[in-house]
Amino acid sequence: MIIVGVDTGGTFTDFIYKKDGKWHIYKTLSTPSNPALAVLKGLKHIGEGNKNIVHGSTVATNAVLEKKGAKTAFITNKNFEDILYIGRQNRHELYNLKYQKPKPLAEESFGLDCRVLSNGEILKELVEEEVKGLTKVLKEKNFESIAVSFLFSFLNPKHEKLVKDILENEGFFVSISSEIVPEFREYERSSTTVINAYVMPKMESYISYLEESISKDDKIKIIQSNGGIISTQTAKKQPVRTILSGPAGGVVGALHIGKLAGFDKLITFDMGGTSTDVSLIDGTLSISTESVIEGYPIKVPMINIHTVGAGGGSIAYIDKGGALQVGPESAGADPGPVCYGKGENITITDANLFLGRLIPEFFLGGNMRLYPDRVKKYMENLAKESKLGLLELAEGILEVANTKMEKALRVISIEKGYNPAEFTLFSFGGAGGLHAVFLAKMLSIPRVLIPQNPGILSAMGMLLADTIKDYSLTVMQKEENTSYESLSKLFEILENQAIEDMLNEGIPKDKTKFEKFLDMRYQGQSFEILVPFTEKFVENFHNEHKKLYGYSAKNRKVEIVNIRLRAIGETEKPEIKSYEDMGKNPPVDSILMEKEVIFNKKPYKTKVYNRDKLETGNEIEGSSIIVEYSSTLVIPPFAKARIDKFKNIIVEIN
Repeated sequence: MIIVGVDTGGTFTDFIYKKDGKWHIYKTLSTPSNPALAVLKGLKHIGEGNKNIVHGSTVATNAVLEKKGAKTAFITNKNFEDILYIGRQNRHELYNLKYQKPKPLAEESFGLDCRVLSNGEILKELVEEEVKGLTKVLKEKNFESIAVSFLFSFLNPKHEKLVKDILENEGFFVSISSEIVPEFREYERSSTTVINAYVMPKMESYISYLEESISKDDKIKIIQSNGGIISTQTAKKQPVRTILSGPAGGVVGALHIGKLAGFDKLITFDMGGTSTDVSLIDGTLSISTESVIEGYPIKVPMINIHTVGAGGGSIAYIDKGGALQVGPESAGADPGPVCYGKGENITITDANLFLGRLIPEFFLGGNMRLYPDRVKKYMENLAKESKLGLLELAEGILEVANTKMEKALRVISIEKGYNPAEFTLFSFGGAGGLHAVFLAKMLSIPRVLIPQNPGILSAMGMLLADTIKDYSLTVMQKEENTSYESLSKLFEILENQAIEDMLNEGIPKDKTKFEKFLDMRYQGQSFEILVPFTEKFVENFHNEHKKLYGYSAKNRKVEIVNIRLRAIGETEKPEIKSYEDMGKNPPVDSILMEKEVIFNKKPYKTKVYNRDKLETGNEIEGSSIIVEYSSTLVIPPFAKARIDKFKNIIVEIN
């Protein structure tokens, strides 16, 4: 059996696989028009043999970002059809006088004359004939997918299930909120259900195409935004859970490798070809149940990942005010950066190449040709427009990009009350090593950890992920009316459902463990805090509130809003080998060349090392460059590096 991890990115599709007892890696350019083509090309490269595949997909994400999902309708209670339009009063651009809320993904809303009360009782029954009449209208208007979200359906889903049965029998894709997000807050619940409906046909088509194109003996699983894997059947029904599928794999891999290396406080920095994803790990994954994509709320558990449009392919340009800007527009895989041979817009990758920080002879292991001569011509054109010198322009491009990425790192650390100096920057992604050490210096982070094969860590993380399923239930319990025992009984309902679902995922009961949480708040608050469920859950809440907001109010009553269960099915994971210390001096054959590299507009004599030849215990002084198949690491003059026992590179900032 061949074990395969696949991560589809905006520029490259990455593979890591174990075949004949040995680990191999492979990268190929992504195929944006049909991402499955790059995946199938990689699987063909791997060769014959039954495969267990874990796949991180960007299909759902791109469908939302590019507004290329299905034609979707929204069904709710009569007189509540404007839920998606009203939303919340939050203004994300406070000083933008022309600010417009994003247009709902559902093209039209319809109301049915039924009602469930806030205690779950039915005030007015749903009439089947009314649903059948609406079905005809939906067909006439050529809707493909339907989102259904009734008031208080999380307490009584009878009406939603009836609508689903009727519409599915008529050939529609249907998402109902009581299955996607069985929680209160009708706007967020409806928004999440609409997103699920909007991307469902595309995800169904994509996964089915893959399944039909591979051997019947091959098995595919999909990684979710919460860092766990699910079956393709679950992913087809609930694709909203895969919105941050690929980046989640990288964070899972960072947590596992970081702990092995002795660092459990990590800031992850994943810079690929199109964007940069950052996350903070304080001993465990940071999970959010209130995420937003393109202005649309998503209320399913997701790893806290912040994304900015700065990747190796991000385009540099001069704005209307004459200032140098970088991104968010990317050259992508086609045409790609200028140095790839087809592009005509200077990118971050081109600037790194121009400064000597990328080594053409060893890019992608020497398997992909770069065109440095093309870069100079286009750099000269941009330099004339910007009225900057060539070196000033190239370093300016990197400084602008670094500033954008530094801001992203601040959002998840300093703005959340964390001191970056207490963390290790865990760098991965194809372009991460070119920028990580500079960012660590900017934020006073003392060290950077670069794992083996950083360019394919997201794919590796997929093989390190467990099967995870999240469950929730709105309970609205006041502190004085509840207890540890009564809440435990409510959790049993979710546990029984989880055991059944895990069996369907192929995970036996004895391999499943549970993590329990509560959404809690002071009575009168309109937001909740996620708190681990223990016998001291009230005390836990006060402590967590003080940690987040600087105070607690132990004299105020507490309310339990939702209970949350995380079911974890442990999977077999790849072994990460450790190696003996071979001394400080790198092997002579690890030095590939010596060349001039520009730092602060000055040329520095710089040794270029082959990472595959470096041994545990080796020490490397800046300025140096370390090349490998999937990435390049730049060690500036102000830093030095060592190779640890797992062959991670640890860069210390002087």
